[in-house]
Amino acid sequence: MTRFLPWVCLLALSAGASAGTDVTSILRGVEERYNRARTLEVHFEQTYEAPQRAPKTESGELFLRKPGRMRWRYSQPPGKLFIGDGKYVYLYTPANNRVERTKMKESEDMRAPLAFLLGKLDFERDFKRFGSRPGDGGTWVAAEPASAKVPFTKVEFLVSPSFEIRQLIVAEDGGSTMQFRFDQEKLNPVLAESLFRFEPPPGAQVVEAAE
Repeated sequence: MTRFLPWVCLLALSAGASAGTDVTSILRGVEERYNRARTLEVHFEQTYEAPQRAPKTESGELFLRKPGRMRWRYSQPPGKLFIGDGKYVYLYTPANNRVERTKMKESEDMRAPLAFLLGKLDFERDFKRFGSRPGDGGTWVAAEPASAKVPFTKVEFLVSPSFEIRQLIVAEDGGSTMQFRFDQEKLNPVLAESLFRFEPPPGAQVVEAAE
């Protein structure tokens, strides 16, 4: 991703929202919830689907800290890590004991922009063509990116009555999608700085993602 665009910021104000849904209030509620947070902890489940491929589901715990730090600690598959230290992101896969390092602003991995949750949301700037519909326990909001330089074509997310983001679906070019489900969210937990520093496991091969 050439720009670290917070794609979940699709919660923008919109005259194109579905009738009967106060999208403006929903967006403001989400903005207030996450803009005030300094840290966040949440359980996640992510499912990647692509044409002619079986869906792949993984899960674990996500930790976020301002500015732009994250740690995806996987329980399935065990030992997998995805860490952002504010400058780089590191993907460690224990199956081959390999680490891929990428500059955070250049990462096209759909996990990297989730640091938006602890950033400054600017809804009107980043998205266009908004819509909403009722969902299971909340409201689905959908939008398209304002920029053509991002690696996705549409985003949808489910917002609870308390303005938590419970689900997120990102549609990419070529028909593939990444879906995230979140639960057990904790705002402003005490998180050690060491969580966001990556130390390669013994013997791990570290490569630049471009390689």
